[in-house]
Amino acid sequence: MRRELGQLLMLTALCVPGTPAFALDGDASAPIHIAADQLEIDDSEGTAVYSGGVDMQQGSMQLNAARVDIQRGNNGQVSVVTAKGGSRRAHLAQTPAPDQEQVEGWGDTVIYHAAERRVELVGNAELHQGGDTFDGAYVEYYLDSRRVSARSSRSGEDESGGRVRMTLTPQQTQQ
Repeated sequence: MRRELGQLLMLTALCVPGTPAFALDGDASAPIHIAADQLEIDDSEGTAVYSGGVDMQQGSMQLNAARVDIQRGNNGQVSVVTAKGGSRRAHLAQTPAPDQEQVEGWGDTVIYHAAERRVELVGNAELHQGGDTFDGAYVEYYLDSRRVSARSSRSGEDESGGRVRMTLTPQQTQQ
């Protein structure tokens, strides 16, 4: 069991969006620290479930949620990380580069697709990228290209009657 836990923790390191394309150079090699009230591992299913005030950190990346589920694919690599907020929204934050502001995302559910390096913020979704903000029922963020897509619902149909909102902050020119 100890060997399997070690393997899962190592695989957990692969799921955290802490690679040089989106993070500070040292993030990918930084140790991962996870604190939770409870951990359940099913090595035969390739899953780990952390619950109760989950705090994950690797370098500049921070993930806070009530519950975090990690799934591995057939190849043993982490495929999907799903964070659920509980009474507060799940929160993900990371600093892209030393000279850039932290990118932060919130959602009732935060889903990270490791192979695609894509984050879905689902339900009360909000993304802050520099001075720009995006919010709606669903916000999708591609880590490598920094592409953002937002909708008033996950399926693209306006089920809630809500709207997608965006605030763009002009860059200040140096004088």
